[in-house]
Amino acid sequence: MNRGITAVRVLVIDENGDTLGALSRNEALDRAAEVSLDLVEVSPNSDPPVCRIMDYGRFRYESKKKKTEAKKNQKVVNIKEIKLTPNIGEHDYQVKMANLKKFIASGDKVKVTLRFRGRELSHKELGEKLIDRVLQECEEFAKPEDLAKMEGKQMIITLCSVKI
Repeated sequence: MNRGITAVRVLVIDENGDTLGALSRNEALDRAAEVSLDLVEVSPNSDPPVCRIMDYGRFRYESKKKKTEAKKNQKVVNIKEIKLTPNIGEHDYQVKMANLKKFIASGDKVKVTLRFRGRELSHKELGEKLIDRVLQECEEFAKPEDLAKMEGKQMIITLCSVKI
């Protein structure tokens, strides 16, 4: 910015966005001083470097304001987890499904974990049936990110909203 620019010749863009052409650094600084603004190097790697005549304080203020506005509008997606077992009771299953619907409706992703214990591990088809049932019941409002996979003694699938 201003005297910190080291290039001898710079391509100058004025405060209205018009290109003034390649000028010496001192001429560009004089032009910026005439309109009481700053000379800011916007593209130092080009040949010649591009400089713009602008109010640098206002530029920093507006860019900071844009950044905070963008941060305010972003939605953080959380991952909620629902744990099931192959021999889950019907009422327990309905409660878990109600929670799954609530989590998806609030915009979160849901990780469905089906844990096998003891001899249940030899009957993986029961777990696959349960995962298929979950997928069928929530196919209108949620979709799987990928196929269900076994990780040790657990079968895991992640669901996200259909709207995303």
